[in-house]
This record gives sequence, structure tokens and C-alpha cells, in this order.
Amino acid sequence: MTTAFFTHPDGLQHVTPPGAPEQVARLDYILRAVEDLPLTRLDAPLAEDASIALCHPQNYVDMIRSKIPECGHVSLDADTIVSSGSEAAIWRAVGGAVAAVDLVLDGKADNAFVAMRPPGHHAEHAVSMGFCVFGNVAIAAKHALDVRGLNRVAVVDFDVHHGNGTQALLQDDPRALVITSQQMPLWPGTGLASDRGPHQTVLNIPLAPGTDGAHALAEYRAKVLPALHAFQPELILISAGFDAHQDDPLAQLNWTVDTYTQMTDMLTDAARTLCNGRVVSVLEGGYDLDALAACARAHIKSLIKAAP
Repeated sequence: MTTAFFTHPDGLQHVTPPGAPEQVARLDYILRAVEDLPLTRLDAPLAEDASIALCHPQNYVDMIRSKIPECGHVSLDADTIVSSGSEAAIWRAVGGAVAAVDLVLDGKADNAFVAMRPPGHHAEHAVSMGFCVFGNVAIAAKHALDVRGLNRVAVVDFDVHHGNGTQALLQDDPRALVITSQQMPLWPGTGLASDRGPHQTVLNIPLAPGTDGAHALAEYRAKVLPALHAFQPELILISAGFDAHQDDPLAQLNWTVDTYTQMTDMLTDAARTLCNGRVVSVLEGGYDLDALAACARAHIKSLIKAAP
């Protein structure tokens, strides 16, 4: 079969002010980096509010809609800024993640990557933060569980910042395993190894500034793989942030492009054993444009390799 690639031009219409790290060019660089790859390319659909309601209250959803300006920019919080084109992008970021889950669970693709923005893993129940409005991956996980009837879903988040939103949205559901590695100390300041969630289904892996790829991969072999095998997920979702790369301006880890290749290979190998290879990966961070493009390309090539 194939690797599905979900995106939409609306992702380029979520325009942030000059100098903002989360910018239109992020998606543009990724799209150009994968032009030659053999992917099944699909439009990310607009999410239904019912999907968003799996994680967020309707009054929060309505508030987000009301904040979209006709022109200029509006700040939802200190970091998260919306423009006139943001509504469609936000709803398609969720819709792409949900559609990717459906496609993979229906056996129409082996795995999938969702190249949309804004990212989602910092958004909490009724709080936007860190460039994120809705919890794209958490909603996709709840869709797999509540709508598609899976019994166990795992999220692996290798973004350099702690996936505080994904943890907050999923930690009360014992059917969801949340694994997140992050530089510590670093914004948002959460993600202690001692924080296992109310059902012991959260695995936080703090990494000291300067941690290189070899050390990170060793941590994944020692901690992530055993956790996945113990949990036996029926689907693995990846929060694919590429800001642990050594060139990223917002953090101080020293991963390389090859780190992402090896990490993706590790996760797809685990998925092949645990859940018939079913993986859905969703774009999160990554703010050095060249590094982002190179790492996303390497990640997607590994997904293609895992989809014979």
C-alpha cells in the first residue's frame, strides 16, 4: 500500500506577524521538500465541530471562531496569533488528523503524515497556548477510541517542548498512552519524569540541554519501546515536532536528521509488531526552516519505507 500525505492550501493562509517562529514558510518548506516523494496526496478536510468536541467544550470552539478577524491579527494568548485565514487552517489541521486515522484504520493506507498548521500539542481543554489552538493529535486519538471503537491508542511526541496539552486532554482516559520526550528545563516547564498521570499512562522523558541524538535514541530504546509493548496499542499516533534539531532557534538539543530517521524507523518497527504498522504522524514544531524541511523529509521517507 502507500503512505498518505494530508495537507491543504488553507494551511498557508494562517498568517502570523513578521518574525513569528510559527509562520507560513514552515509548511511551504515541507511541501517543497517532499515534492518528489511517492505519496498518496489528499486534501485535509474541515473538521466537524463534533470531532473537536471530543476534547474541547463548544463554548471554547465558539470563542475561537469569534476571535478570527476580518483583517489584521488577533492574539489568543502571548504566543498564539490568528488572522483572517486562520479558521479554515485550524479546522483543517484537526480534520486532516481525523481523516488520516480513518484512512489508516480502513486499510486504505499503511500510514499517514498530516502536514498542516497550526500545531496542536500545547492546546488544553479551553486554553490556547504555544501556537496551538486545538489538540489535533489528542482529538485524533479520541476519535480512534470513541468513534472508531479502538481499545488502546498510543501517542508518541518527540517535539522538543513538552506536549502538555496532549497530556492534559488524554491523561484521564486509561485507553490512551501518552509518551512525550522534551528538553528540560524549557518552556512550558512541565513534563517531569515523576508525572505519570492518574492512570499511570503518561511517560515523560526529560532530556537535558545539549542531549544528542544517540542519547535520545538510547532513551527511546530503554523506555519508549518497553512502554509500547506493555500497552499493546492498536494505533500509534506521532506528534512530529522537528525542533530538537541542533539548528533550531527555540531549544538546545543536538539531534540531527539521522536521529529522526532512526527514531521513525524504531517507531514504525514497533507498530509493525504491535498494530499492523498503523501509524499516523502529525506535524507539530520545528522553527529552523532548512532543518525542518530536511527532518520532515527524512521522517516521511521512513514512513514510506515502512509501507511496502
